[in-house]
Amino acid sequence: MKPPLLLIGQGSQDDAYAAEFGRFVHRLRCRLDQTGADVSGGYLERATPRLSESVASLVARGHHRLVALPLSLNRLDEELSDALALEQRRHPTLMYDYGRPLGPDPRVLALLAERLKEAAADISRPRALELVGARPRLRPVDATPTDDLHAHVEPGETAVVLVGEGSTDATANAEIHRVSRLFWETHAYDYMTVETAFVSLTPPGVPGGLERCRRLGAKRVIVVPYLLFAGGMLERVWAQALAYGAGHPDLDIRCAEVIGDCETLADVVIDRYEEALRLVPQEEAVRAR
Repeated sequence: MKPPLLLIGQGSQDDAYAAEFGRFVHRLRCRLDQTGADVSGGYLERATPRLSESVASLVARGHHRLVALPLSLNRLDEELSDALALEQRRHPTLMYDYGRPLGPDPRVLALLAERLKEAAADISRPRALELVGARPRLRPVDATPTDDLHAHVEPGETAVVLVGEGSTDATANAEIHRVSRLFWETHAYDYMTVETAFVSLTPPGVPGGLERCRRLGAKRVIVVPYLLFAGGMLERVWAQALAYGAGHPDLDIRCAEVIGDCETLADVVIDRYEEALRLVPQEEAVRAR
């Protein structure tokens, strides 16, 4: 039997994120069940099941070696290493291998391009951001393209803002800037520019990214979240875009969806899992320190 795959999430108290994370874990479980590999998921913080619970469950089922893969587009190196080191102290027989991070895999960039294309296609069916309760949502607008002041904006007049979570780790933030450049050169070269913004912790925020696009002369900006799943983080992106748009009605702001639970993302994760098994033979698995 192959070692189990442990998918590790950052954790969120948002029900939408937890539901999509759970659906994706189920998708992987169904895909890998045919190979005899167990799949489990756990969070580093703020949500259940916690990583410690998932590891304990795997050990109780007789597993003493696993492949740990962070289900995130952001770097979790130190947090993940500390968390797994703690689990190894709790379970001295436990050994684990790391799966390589997901981004910026070419297939992840291709999924971002699909979300960008979907948001751009929605321009023919005018949409806008609005507040529903306390949460921002996209809604259809009762208007024909001829009534829409922004209906005939060319791609060369349209900018993209790629939005990462943001971190106190400068290396992690630099990686998001690199992803923006790669995305522009490989999938968004018809657009005016691809700017980088962050949800929190480091500048520029979403308003800063939108303002830069406006100053560059963009008539339309499509905000593309560099996020795997929906939830509170996505809503913060949309809320910041909504707030900026309210003060700049001359700028047409559209928001793309997250990558989401899908087969292509599952393909990337399975490749990372198989790669980890090939790189470290079973008898040479590295014990956590």
